[in-house]
Amino acid sequence: MLIGIFVVWRLLKERRSGFPLKDERTQKIAGTAAYYAFYIGSYFMLALMGVNFLNQVFIGEPLLETGYALVISVLVQSLTFGGLQAYLNRKGDF
Repeated sequence: MLIGIFVVWRLLKERRSGFPLKDERTQKIAGTAAYYAFYIGSYFMLALMGVNFLNQVFIGEPLLETGYALVISVLVQSLTFGGLQAYLNRKGDF
């Protein structure tokens, strides 16, 4: 809830400053970050499914339950997107 309040406060602050919230550069950065985050997250999920499958075949029980695997996958994709977007924003010569 605190994060939501912070995001709304920041959006209102940027809107009042008079600068556009999204221009061509920020849209391109967000698109590139989303592209890489999608593929990194997809490969992570494939690896996680493979490890769970192999663990179930050889040991008899999965390494993670389905709910935890989904939460971990969403966290990896979200954090990858946020990190790549921050990196590409700071890079400067994109």
